[in-house]
Amino acid sequence: MSILSTEALGQLEQQAIELPSWAFGNSGTRFKVFATPGTPRDPFEKIADAAQVHKFTALAPTVALHIPWDKVDDYGVLRAHAEDHGVTLGTVNSNTFQDDDYKFGALTHEDAAVRRKAIDHHLECIDIMHATGSRDLKIWLAEGSNYPGQADLRGRQDRLHESLQQIYARLGDEQRLVLEYKFFEPAFYHTDVPDWGTSYVQVAALGDKAMVCLDTGHHAPGTNIEFIVMQLLRLGKLGSFDFNSRFYADDDLIVGAADPFQLFRIIFEVIRGGGLNNPDVAFMLDQCHNVEDKVPGQIRSVLNVQEMTARALLVDGSALAAAQRSGDVLEANRIFMDAFYTDVRPALAEWRESRGLPADPMAAFAASGYLAKIAADRVGGVQAGWGA
Repeated sequence: MSILSTEALGQLEQQAIELPSWAFGNSGTRFKVFATPGTPRDPFEKIADAAQVHKFTALAPTVALHIPWDKVDDYGVLRAHAEDHGVTLGTVNSNTFQDDDYKFGALTHEDAAVRRKAIDHHLECIDIMHATGSRDLKIWLAEGSNYPGQADLRGRQDRLHESLQQIYARLGDEQRLVLEYKFFEPAFYHTDVPDWGTSYVQVAALGDKAMVCLDTGHHAPGTNIEFIVMQLLRLGKLGSFDFNSRFYADDDLIVGAADPFQLFRIIFEVIRGGGLNNPDVAFMLDQCHNVEDKVPGQIRSVLNVQEMTARALLVDGSALAAAQRSGDVLEANRIFMDAFYTDVRPALAEWRESRGLPADPMAAFAASGYLAKIAADRVGGVQAGWGA
């Protein structure tokens, strides 16, 4: 008999984790971007690779786009291509961090003409969303300053609000704006959206269609991320996750690699707060696979999220609540830790097979020969990579 209840398996069957198109391109550090045979050369090949993750896991039915990295002439054709491969197009991510004009800011820039350019880029992204059927526009801003006195901190917040208002006003009835935060990099003295509170204040001022995006790599060491998850769910403003792992800063490594227990704690709060399989809370990966193959790296990632979700679903909520009410510290911790330490992998493998999926998706993909095939087929052209 499976250690996972029928109810838990039902929750797991509904789980969906969006993949980032850029995770399938070449990436690296500030010092080097590493090329890999078979790397996609355009958005169509990125989507084909992403579809392999869903094929072997049934966990990744949507693919996020990054504009301009994923610009095409006809987004209807790209949408049909995705559907032909068994996936759909998801979040559209804007980019205001690579043009020279944005050296001192984009939506916060002192120059109204630069702000206008950045706003227009986001309006273009919304037009793309209409063509792709995407719901969410995700905004991450690499804006801030490096030195005290360099910038008017309050003025930048005011300009950010005014810019976001114009973008928000263009959203369709079923579309959302999701504002990401990051406590540093590339700005080091101050960042314009450095934390969940700043993101929350900005989106709350916009309206019900504006939400916060929580990237698990965008926090200072020691930050209690699950507390932030709880609070944003409590406030009804947690719009999406960007899952990855960090050892030092925004490392963008495979989710669960650095601290599986943290991932467990986060997902427990997602479940506790009603965020699991809630259409208003999107799960997405945001990772750059520098030294590992891209498709299996994404397979491992979604399986890590699935495994920690299964463990979190094992927490005996009634017993935990009773221990908490009675002040039984050790019993409450035991209940929590027992679920975390339970090995759910055999039960998940058996369950996958019952659904016609491979028990071990990593091994099944390796045996499929897909990596060798794309290495042989994708000769010539320009490989996609960071910034392209």
